Order: sequence, then structure tokens, then C-alpha cells
Amino acid sequence: MQGKITKRKVDTLEAGQVLHDQEIKGFVARCLNSGAVTYGYRYRDKGTGKQRWLGLGLHGSITADEARDLAKKRAGDVADHRDPVAELEEKRAAAARERQADTNTVDAVLDQFINRHVDKLRSAKTVKRSFEVYVRPRIGRKSIYDVKRLDIVQLLDAIEDADKAPTADRVLAYLRKAFNWYAARDEGFVPPIVKGMARTKPADRARTRALADDEIRSVWQALNTGELPAAFCEAVRALLLTAQRRDEIGLAQAEELDGDTLLIPAERYKTGLPNAVPLTAAALRWFADRKTGYIFSTTGGKKPFSGWSKSKRELDALIARQRKKDGMKPMAPWVLHDLRRTARSLMSRAGVSSDIAEMVLGHKLAGVRGVYDRHSYAAEKRDALEKLAGLVALILDPPADNVVQIAERK
Repeated sequence: MQGKITKRKVDTLEAGQVLHDQEIKGFVARCLNSGAVTYGYRYRDKGTGKQRWLGLGLHGSITADEARDLAKKRAGDVADHRDPVAELEEKRAAAARERQADTNTVDAVLDQFINRHVDKLRSAKTVKRSFEVYVRPRIGRKSIYDVKRLDIVQLLDAIEDADKAPTADRVLAYLRKAFNWYAARDEGFVPPIVKGMARTKPADRARTRALADDEIRSVWQALNTGELPAAFCEAVRALLLTAQRRDEIGLAQAEELDGDTLLIPAERYKTGLPNAVPLTAAALRWFADRKTGYIFSTTGGKKPFSGWSKSKRELDALIARQRKKDGMKPMAPWVLHDLRRTARSLMSRAGVSSDIAEMVLGHKLAGVRGVYDRHSYAAEKRDALEKLAGLVALILDPPADNVVQIAERK
């Protein structure tokens, strides 16, 4: 039916009849089978070409004249290349997100993801620890809908600045999985993670870098100059002589020292299991003698050393100047974690069995041996680290020419 939509004509409509307004194209009054009349505006979106229907209200709740005014406004929106239906849907979605903001925080989403997915995985401890250490402190309280790309970039920057580009990529992978899992459950959530956020190239992610003997001497010589923070120098030496990860040593506290053994708690160890690290005399000399607090600290043990990135850059600069002065080729790029791989290689070179060297690194025995062999191997691990210390001392002070002396604690 065609004609101007008025109250009089609307009141005469019968079930199933539709009245198309002659003045405003797309403005209709439709009588439902129940006898109720609904006003609406039908248009074609100029962007997508799709036909849209926008309900304007029921007759009785609004008048025919009020429905006409609404239809005029919507016609104006369409003329301006806007999509009123899409805008209304977005407004409703935004309102829903606002209502859910308190319950749909990143923390809440991660909790759901862990309960429904992560807890079933063998890597559950590693994934949960990554969220606890890196993600929750920075963005955990944010609404999932308010997390932007910049938040993710800044999160990854903070991890990478701690000399942990591969760790940043692992956290990114876990977070991408969590966000994609949630996006499959909530059509209003668009994950802020995009391609190109990874910090390493695929070929770089499996690092094989181990320092050569002359590079070990260059590092030690630079640490001896006195131009770097003492806590940093001591920690770097300890990393090589214990074969542990940076935070496992850098966050060590006096309470974790039991004589000549460092007891690293499970919450700070990557495997989620505690690890007892025997400390040789060569390693123990670099552990500050404190009653309480952090061992490697510039604040008397109150806070752990935190200037890793800056000190590492200064160390690299010192090494570069020294090697240029001595007529040596520049040292290839390296990271502190390479000291752990270097220590592992040196243990093999010193005749330490592969199983014992892996246990020094905190790795479990493979296969059924890892399940049934409950021997602590403390003596074997100590012997391995003694051999490592002896080889490091030989590298630093080779018989042929005394290249550099091991620095005494000042």
C-alpha cells in the first residue's frame, strides 16, 4: 500500500498489511499478525549495498508524526553515507561492554582461559607464570575491551628491554592464544594483537650463540674496568659460573643461600620446580655477603639490581673499544642468556656428562629416568661446576700468555 503515513491510515491497517510512505522513501508502517503496528525505515547501505531495516517503534508508544521525524533523521544519515543500523549496533555493544567492564577484565579473561584450556596442557605452569610475571601486573585490571595495540607494544617493550626478546615472543604467543580464545566466545571483542609484533625473526628464535674463549676474556676484562655497576659485574660473572638464568641469579636473596648452595624457589624457576645450585668458591666470591635482602643490589639489598639493559649496552661499548685497541675483530652481538649456553658448552668440553650438565641447568632427565630416578645428584652437580670454574680460570689465564687476571672483590 502506498500513501502518507498518518494516524488515521495506520488505525485502518489489517494484519499483514504494509503502508509505504509517499513522502519519505523507505518509511513504512507494518501491521503484525498480532494486530500491533510497528514503524520502520528500510534503506540500502551505500557502503556495502546491503538492505537494512531499522525499527522506529510501536504505534502507541510513538505517534505517526514522531515516527516520521525519526525516519527523516535516518534518511539524512543515509544521505551522509552513514549506516544507522551499524551505528545502533555499535552503541548497544559499547553499552554492553561498559556493563561488563568490571567482570571482563584481562585478569578475569585469563582466569577463564586457564580454567577451560591451559590447565589441561603440560605447559600449564609455564603459561600461568608468564601471565603472573609479565601480563597481569601491567594490564590485568584493564577491561578486555580497552586493551589497545599500544598496551601490547609497551608490554613487549618492557620484556625486551630486560634483554629477553625471545621471552617477549613467548608471552606474545600465550597472550595471542588467550585473546583469540576469548574472541571466539565474544563477538564484540576484537583482539589488539596483529602481525609484526614479534621481537625476533623465526631464524633467530632458536639461539645457538656461545661465546668463544677470546670473547669470554673480553667480557671479563671489561667487567674488571670498574666503569660498570659492581652489582651488574658480579651478577654477570655469577651467571657464567653457575649456568643459571638471569632472574634466577639477579633476584637471589640472602635467605636463599644455604652455606655454599643457592636454593632457588619454584616460583622463580622456569620449570616451576625448586633448584639447588652448588656454588663453587669461584662463584661464591661474587655473591655479596648480606644477612637479608637481595644479593645483587645497588640499594643495600632493599631492591634487586634493575639496570640490566643500560649496563649491558655499556658493557658492549667497553668490549668494542678494548677489542679495537687490541687489533681484534668486533665481537658478534650477544645477550646475557648466551652465558648459560656458553657454560653448558664448557661443561661438555671439561668432560662433564650430558645428563649431569643438563641437571646443572635445571633440566629434568628425559623419559622414564626423569620419573623414577629421585637421586639429587648434588655431588655430581658440584663436581660439574668445579670443572666449569677450572676451565673458565684456564681460559682467563691461559698458560701460554696471561691474558687477563680474575678480578678480586673490592
